[in-house]
Amino acid sequence: MPMPEPERSPSDNTLLSHFSYYIRLSPALQADLVDKVAVVHFRKGATVHDMGRVCKESFFIRQGLLRTYYLKDGKEISEYFCAEEEWVNSPRSFMQQQLDIYSIDALEDTEAYRLKVADLLYLFDHYPEMERYARLSMGSLFGHLIERITSLRFTTAAEKYTHFCQAYAGLHHRIPLSMVASYLGITQETLSRIRARS
Repeated sequence: MPMPEPERSPSDNTLLSHFSYYIRLSPALQADLVDKVAVVHFRKGATVHDMGRVCKESFFIRQGLLRTYYLKDGKEISEYFCAEEEWVNSPRSFMQQQLDIYSIDALEDTEAYRLKVADLLYLFDHYPEMERYARLSMGSLFGHLIERITSLRFTTAAEKYTHFCQAYAGLHHRIPLSMVASYLGITQETLSRIRARS
């Protein structure tokens, strides 16, 4: 299994700028974020998180592309994709510290900021503004998930693909077609026909 390259301290303010978009960063909170976050690099094909384990880390992507997926009848089913300036973890396992059914892998060479769940809990305990950050930042994620559920349940295969391209605008061309098809719940042949007609 490919291993991540050695960690190092944050080298720019990409993550701090992200937090500042939602909340005011006090000097103390900024210092604690820099102290508790490490930068890690995953090579293409590396496993970031394995199913059957508890998800204890969350990653904010500086550059690259990660995929969350699960296995069904021995086949990988893509659940969602995350790229630059997005957080990725396995939410249920991460928040409840339960064994996971999901895995996360790197579809591209990826550099990300890593935050451990214990450090996240420390930040929530010591900085009330982190509650506001979580509420505001998670709102867009929930909206995306609701739209996806609606698309999967009530639309045609062509409409599903259109919704996918809108939801992942600027990103969909970086994702292998087989993974797009599994995300949409259709065969790769069906997806190829839809793309040919587009």
